[in-house]
Amino acid sequence: MTKFELISRLAAANPHLYQRDVERIVTTIFEEITSALSRGDRVELRGFGAFSVKARGARVGRNPRTGESVNVSEKFIPYFKTGKQLREKLNAKD
Repeated sequence: MTKFELISRLAAANPHLYQRDVERIVTTIFEEITSALSRGDRVELRGFGAFSVKARGARVGRNPRTGESVNVSEKFIPYFKTGKQLREKLNAKD
């Protein structure tokens, strides 16, 4: 599902809201999650999962084309861990 599809479904499920308002709400939520992660905070959405940031240390990598050693600086990677309710729903046997 793309962001546009999410907005369209939410707008269809909430006919009392304009699509532009739903788009503003979704965009604001994503921006808040992004800014919290950039500050190093953890974002937990109960029943869905938790977003956090993990650090990858500096290392020596290899250029796959030339085989030359390359220094790779430290990076911060977003990490998502699913919540228990989401895992149970995905693995439910109906």
